[in-house]
Amino acid sequence: MFGYLVAGVVGAMASQAGYQSMAPTGQWYGRTFTGIPRGAKQIALTYDDGPNDPHTLRLLEVLARHDVRATFFLIGQFVKQRPDIVRELARAGHVIGNHTFSHPLLIFRSRATIRRELSDCNVAVADATGRTPDLFRPPFGGRRPVVLSIARDMALEPVMWHVTGYDWNAPPADSIVRRVSRRIRGGDVILLHDGGHLQMGADRSPTVIATDQLIMRYKAEGYDFVTVPEMMGKAAVSNRPSAAR
Repeated sequence: MFGYLVAGVVGAMASQAGYQSMAPTGQWYGRTFTGIPRGAKQIALTYDDGPNDPHTLRLLEVLARHDVRATFFLIGQFVKQRPDIVRELARAGHVIGNHTFSHPLLIFRSRATIRRELSDCNVAVADATGRTPDLFRPPFGGRRPVVLSIARDMALEPVMWHVTGYDWNAPPADSIVRRVSRRIRGGDVILLHDGGHLQMGADRSPTVIATDQLIMRYKAEGYDFVTVPEMMGKAAVSNRPSAAR
């Protein structure tokens, strides 16, 4: 009986450990930023997997119309394909973060691969904008202690999220809005997608529409839309100079 009990406890711990490696708000494997105390009248919109033609540019139009700045976690290989879009993001005052070069699940990768993925993305962004990211978001949210340790060694602050629109498979805009609205309490980092990690050109038109609707709704309720560094209480700058690489 004791053996079964031990096996059950070990199994439960292994299951929880696996969950914590992917859970957006899990902190077992190191501190990550997911937002500020709930109830604050701030919301940080974040977008993963860009740059993406044409939907990143359409999203830029929506954000400009509402005078909102967001945080974009970019994939390095797409940055190299469309550095012009990345420069547009920077010129508009949006924050650019590191989302690796090729979007692997890092919990299964070696130290050398993790460092190379982050470094190559940093170089791609710096080549496009002249500045290097300060923020990092692991693909799929997957991380283990070494992932976060390497990121911090490279002066990258790990950022997760508290609310997601589950928009990576392009559901209707009203579905994205409904899923986000169910979870917003204020002080939230919201995960959306302006691209798809498999290839350039993923359909993100529902996310563009949903973004417009979410901003209108929550501005009317008195919320401020801020970048992740602003929510952290840091200076609202896109990136640090590339010389800091």
